[in-house]
Amino acid sequence: MTREANLAATERWGAEVASAGAYHVLDEILAPQFIDRDPAPDQGPGIEGLKGFFQKMHAAFPDLKAEPVEITATDDHVAMRYTISGTHRGEFEGVAPTGKSFKVAALQLARFENGRCVERWGSTDELGMLKQLGILSDVADGEKKGVVGALFGN
Repeated sequence: MTREANLAATERWGAEVASAGAYHVLDEILAPQFIDRDPAPDQGPGIEGLKGFFQKMHAAFPDLKAEPVEITATDDHVAMRYTISGTHRGEFEGVAPTGKSFKVAALQLARFENGRCVERWGSTDELGMLKQLGILSDVADGEKKGVVGALFGN
């Protein structure tokens, strides 16, 4: 496939899956053998694991948005710098909703074969997210629960 098709697939991932919750789009843009090289701690493998991750994120952050800042591509790779934002309205990693919002930076590199993504690498400012949501205050209070407990031990 073309560089343009790979760019379009990456943009659909952000707009239709991450922002709009259209999880079925992953079946169209990811190869059956898709591998997430940087999965979330409890994310399952492959396409179904990624669908589960986004479902969990949308349950915790119903207004979740992924907005591209910069995208560049070669014939088989797409790199994207973007922001992720949302408001904590549902349980997240064992932490009750705080009602607080976050907006953090993220990066993703995806490799494509035959017009479908076969593997991805990524990084998100998770520490910044936790700080903005007020979740890290649990550590300052001497309590380690939810995601903080998972990261720093109980």
